[in-house]
Amino acid sequence: MLTVEDTRNSPVRLLLIDDERDYVNVLSNRLSKRGFDVGKANSGSEALQILRQRSFDVAILDLKMADMDGIEVLKVLKKMAPEMVVIMLTGHGSAEAAQEGIRQGAYDYLTKPCELNALIPKIMEAYEKRPML
Repeated sequence: MLTVEDTRNSPVRLLLIDDERDYVNVLSNRLSKRGFDVGKANSGSEALQILRQRSFDVAILDLKMADMDGIEVLKVLKKMAPEMVVIMLTGHGSAEAAQEGIRQGAYDYLTKPCELNALIPKIMEAYEKRPML
């Protein structure tokens, strides 16, 4: 399995999308310290704007946000960047909604808050599985 250290010359480009600003900032700092190139979006619409300006390998997308539902955002992300792998986060224990995300093209989902020692291997696994277009 690929490790973060294996990607030092070209770090994994990761987009965090969550309307909980503090959560995004803390997670971004922790992941950046571990070698990830992290972009942050505090809404679905902000994520779409950022994606127009740069590309990412993996996105971590919250299922429930104020401006756009995570499933709506996922559908647009998959059209804009089909090569980007999306991991859904759900803090509402809604496995049903997360399963809908997988049907819509998400790679996998994790329950929020998730431990970094669970998230990083999932990110690396997703990175390895991304389609090469």
